[in-house]
Amino acid sequence: MKFFSGFALKNEASLFSHLLKEWENNPYVVAGFSYGAIEAFEYTLKNDRRIDRLILLSPAWFLDKDRAFVRTQLIHFKKDPQTYLDTFFQNAVQPADIDLNRFRADGSAEALQKLLTYPWDERALKSLQKRGIKLQIFLGAKDRVIDAKKAHDYFKSFGESWLFKAWGHFLQ
Repeated sequence: MKFFSGFALKNEASLFSHLLKEWENNPYVVAGFSYGAIEAFEYTLKNDRRIDRLILLSPAWFLDKDRAFVRTQLIHFKKDPQTYLDTFFQNAVQPADIDLNRFRADGSAEALQKLLTYPWDERALKSLQKRGIKLQIFLGAKDRVIDAKKAHDYFKSFGESWLFKAWGHFLQ
Protein backbone atom coordinates (compact mmCIF):
# COMPACT_ATOMS: atom_id res chain seq x y z
CA MET A 1 0.00 0.00 0.00
CA LYS A 2 1.12 3.52 -0.75
CA PHE A 3 0.17 6.00 1.99
CA PHE A 4 0.11 9.82 1.86
CA SER A 5 0.38 11.81 5.09
CA GLY A 6 -1.82 14.61 6.33
CA PHE A 7 -0.94 18.30 6.59
CA ALA A 8 2.12 18.87 8.80
CA LEU A 9 2.31 15.14 9.58
CA LYS A 10 4.62 12.25 8.72
CA ASN A 11 4.48 8.49 9.20
CA GLU A 12 1.03 8.52 10.85
CA ALA A 13 -0.34 5.51 8.92
CA SER A 14 -0.11 3.41 12.10
CA LEU A 15 -2.89 5.55 13.63
CA PHE A 16 -5.22 4.07 11.01
CA SER A 17 -4.17 0.42 11.28
CA HIS A 18 -7.69 -0.51 12.42
CA LEU A 19 -8.91 0.60 8.97
CA LEU A 20 -5.91 -0.23 6.78
CA LYS A 21 -4.64 -3.53 8.23
CA GLU A 22 -6.35 -5.58 5.52
CA TRP A 23 -4.51 -3.72 2.73
CA GLU A 24 -1.15 -2.79 4.27
CA ASN A 25 0.75 -5.34 2.16
CA ASN A 26 -1.27 -4.81 -1.01
CA PRO A 27 0.73 -2.94 -3.68
CA TYR A 28 -2.47 -2.03 -5.55
CA VAL A 29 -3.96 0.13 -2.79
CA VAL A 30 -3.39 3.86 -2.33
CA ALA A 31 -4.50 5.65 0.85
CA GLY A 32 -4.23 9.11 2.31
CA PHE A 33 -5.27 10.99 5.42
CA SER A 34 -6.76 14.50 5.28
CA TYR A 35 -4.38 16.52 3.08
CA GLY A 36 -2.80 13.20 2.17
CA ALA A 37 -6.18 12.13 0.74
CA ILE A 38 -5.78 14.92 -1.82
CA GLU A 39 -2.27 13.72 -2.64
CA ALA A 40 -3.46 10.09 -2.87
CA PHE A 41 -6.32 11.14 -5.16
CA GLU A 42 -4.00 13.10 -7.46
CA TYR A 43 -1.45 10.27 -7.49
CA THR A 44 -4.16 7.82 -8.50
CA LEU A 45 -5.50 10.12 -11.22
CA LYS A 46 -2.07 10.62 -12.78
CA ASN A 47 -0.80 7.07 -12.40
CA ASP A 48 -1.23 4.54 -15.20
CA ARG A 49 -0.12 1.59 -13.11
CA ARG A 50 -2.65 -0.83 -11.66
CA ILE A 51 -4.54 0.59 -8.68
CA ASP A 52 -7.51 -1.38 -7.34
CA ARG A 53 -8.53 0.73 -4.36
CA LEU A 54 -8.23 4.34 -3.19
CA ILE A 55 -8.87 4.93 0.50
CA LEU A 56 -9.57 8.48 1.65
CA LEU A 57 -9.32 8.92 5.42
CA SER A 58 -11.03 12.13 6.56
CA PRO A 59 -10.34 13.81 3.22
CA ALA A 60 -9.66 17.54 3.45
CA TRP A 61 -13.05 18.72 2.16
CA PHE A 62 -13.71 22.44 2.43
CA LEU A 63 -16.05 23.00 -0.50
CA ASP A 64 -18.52 24.62 1.90
CA LYS A 65 -16.08 27.38 3.00
CA ASP A 66 -15.83 30.86 1.50
CA ARG A 67 -12.77 32.92 0.55
CA ALA A 68 -12.86 34.85 3.83
CA PHE A 69 -12.47 31.60 5.79
CA VAL A 70 -9.50 30.55 3.66
CA ARG A 71 -7.90 33.99 3.91
CA THR A 72 -8.31 34.05 7.70
CA GLN A 73 -6.75 30.60 8.09
CA LEU A 74 -3.77 31.56 5.94
CA ILE A 75 -3.25 34.85 7.80
CA HIS A 76 -3.17 33.03 11.15
CA PHE A 77 -0.83 30.35 9.83
CA LYS A 78 1.61 32.85 8.33
CA LYS A 79 1.56 35.00 11.48
CA ASP A 80 2.46 32.12 13.83
CA PRO A 81 2.71 28.65 12.24
CA GLN A 82 3.51 26.86 15.52
CA THR A 83 0.49 28.24 17.39
CA TYR A 84 -1.74 27.62 14.38
CA LEU A 85 -0.62 23.98 14.20
CA ASP A 86 -0.96 23.49 17.96
CA THR A 87 -4.58 24.68 17.81
CA PHE A 88 -5.27 22.76 14.61
CA PHE A 89 -4.03 19.48 16.09
CA GLN A 90 -5.88 20.03 19.39
CA ASN A 91 -9.11 20.27 17.39
CA ALA A 92 -8.21 17.46 14.98
CA VAL A 93 -7.55 14.79 17.62
CA GLN A 94 -10.87 15.30 19.45
CA PRO A 95 -12.65 13.27 20.77
CA ALA A 96 -9.69 10.86 20.94
CA ASP A 97 -6.60 11.32 23.09
CA ILE A 98 -3.70 11.01 20.67
CA ASP A 99 -0.17 12.31 21.18
CA LEU A 100 0.85 13.59 17.74
CA ASN A 101 4.32 14.80 18.68
CA ARG A 102 6.12 11.90 17.02
CA PHE A 103 4.12 12.42 13.82
CA ARG A 104 4.44 16.19 13.48
CA ALA A 105 6.25 17.75 10.55
CA ASP A 106 6.54 21.22 9.12
CA GLY A 107 3.56 22.56 7.23
CA SER A 108 3.66 25.19 4.52
CA ALA A 109 1.27 27.99 3.61
CA GLU A 110 1.12 26.56 0.09
CA ALA A 111 0.01 23.14 1.35
CA LEU A 112 -2.54 24.75 3.68
CA GLN A 113 -3.97 26.81 0.82
CA LYS A 114 -4.24 23.71 -1.38
CA LEU A 115 -5.92 21.83 1.47
CA LEU A 116 -8.47 24.61 2.02
CA THR A 117 -9.28 25.24 -1.65
CA TYR A 118 -9.10 21.79 -3.24
CA PRO A 119 -12.02 21.37 -5.69
CA TRP A 120 -12.60 17.56 -5.54
CA ASP A 121 -13.66 17.50 -9.18
CA GLU A 122 -16.66 15.25 -9.84
CA ARG A 123 -15.49 14.32 -13.34
CA ALA A 124 -12.16 13.15 -11.95
CA LEU A 125 -13.89 11.10 -9.25
CA LYS A 126 -16.12 9.49 -11.91
CA SER A 127 -13.06 8.75 -14.05
CA LEU A 128 -11.71 6.58 -11.23
CA GLN A 129 -14.99 4.65 -11.17
CA LYS A 130 -14.69 4.10 -14.94
CA ARG A 131 -11.18 2.76 -14.43
CA GLY A 132 -12.59 0.21 -11.98
CA ILE A 133 -10.88 1.72 -8.94
CA LYS A 134 -12.86 1.12 -5.77
CA LEU A 135 -13.13 4.33 -3.76
CA GLN A 136 -13.60 4.10 0.00
CA ILE A 137 -14.08 7.13 2.23
CA PHE A 138 -13.94 7.06 6.03
CA LEU A 139 -15.25 10.05 8.01
CA GLY A 140 -15.90 10.80 11.67
CA ALA A 141 -19.13 12.61 12.57
CA LYS A 142 -17.41 14.37 15.49
CA ASP A 143 -14.79 15.88 13.18
CA ARG A 144 -13.84 19.43 14.23
CA VAL A 145 -11.83 20.10 11.07
CA ILE A 146 -14.29 19.42 8.25
CA ASP A 147 -18.06 19.09 8.01
CA ALA A 148 -18.00 15.32 7.78
CA LYS A 149 -21.73 15.00 7.09
CA LYS A 150 -21.48 17.28 4.04
CA ALA A 151 -18.33 15.47 2.89
CA HIS A 152 -20.09 12.12 3.30
CA ASP A 153 -23.06 13.36 1.26
CA TYR A 154 -20.67 14.57 -1.45
CA PHE A 155 -18.52 11.44 -1.71
CA LYS A 156 -21.14 8.71 -1.30
CA SER A 157 -22.14 8.77 -4.97
CA PHE A 158 -18.55 8.03 -6.03
CA GLY A 159 -17.82 5.06 -3.79
CA GLU A 160 -18.36 3.55 -0.37
CA SER A 161 -18.51 6.29 2.24
CA TRP A 162 -18.76 5.59 5.96
CA LEU A 163 -19.63 8.19 8.58
CA PHE A 164 -18.78 6.92 12.08
CA LYS A 165 -20.82 8.67 14.78
CA ALA A 166 -18.30 8.55 17.64
CA TRP A 167 -15.11 9.34 15.72
CA GLY A 168 -13.34 12.61 14.98
CA HIS A 169 -10.90 13.64 12.26
CA PHE A 170 -8.34 10.98 13.24
CA LEU A 171 -11.05 8.30 12.99
CA GLN A 172 -10.82 7.22 16.59
